[in-house]
Amino acid sequence: MPTTPQQIDLNADLGEGFGPWRMGDDAAMLNVVTSANVACGFHAGDPDIMARTFVLAREKGVAIGAHVGFPDLAGFGRRPMAMTPKEIEHAVAYQIGAAQALAAYAGHRIAYVKAHGALANIAEKDASVADALARATRAVDPSLVLLAIALSEQTRAGERAGLQIAHEIFADRAYLDDARLQPRAEPGAVISDCDAAIARLREMLSAGALVTVTGKRLPTKIDSVCVHGDTPHAVEMARRLRAALTQKGFRLRSFVEG
Repeated sequence: MPTTPQQIDLNADLGEGFGPWRMGDDAAMLNVVTSANVACGFHAGDPDIMARTFVLAREKGVAIGAHVGFPDLAGFGRRPMAMTPKEIEHAVAYQIGAAQALAAYAGHRIAYVKAHGALANIAEKDASVADALARATRAVDPSLVLLAIALSEQTRAGERAGLQIAHEIFADRAYLDDARLQPRAEPGAVISDCDAAIARLREMLSAGALVTVTGKRLPTKIDSVCVHGDTPHAVEMARRLRAALTQKGFRLRSFVEG
């Protein structure tokens, strides 16, 4: 049985509003998570929301990352777009730059990059897209950590680019036997039951592995646990997951803090 690590990060996707429209309770989530993936204006977010989120994160001692996606506000970045790897590279660099500027304005610092939605799903299995994500990150700032889906092409692309990698698992998403996330459109892909999510997370951390829908265990390093901020009862889920991690002996701390 693998030894239990003493430190783990809990992250959530935040800043996912636009103009007067809001999604999720960011202020409440920032009291729970240790890292916040903030939308950069392409799939959600705008300068005002980004700046406010960065200020709140700074005040609460939460690390921040650029949550980059396809330029798809209407589809919340969850629709694949026909973009070349070079176009993706430019779009990712653009979003990181915007996040860095507003973070500096808010007195905070972008420490990592994470892909969102359809971009993340494609980069999970397509090496050319994963490489575009990693190249853009390195070109803008090679000190940025790549928060990558565990056992995916993202982790391998980050290694090829010489980036520091944080391996991420999802508390509220199901995995297929090939280590890929189960598509959201399929039944059971999103886990909304808190007890089920907690039990599954405990199993994955104890085993040091992804646990698939068929019960297979796929060994992986685990640096961070994601809970989505746009699901029903998201704040309750995050609070209960944090309590469960603490009870299991973990110290909650962002992966960028070492």
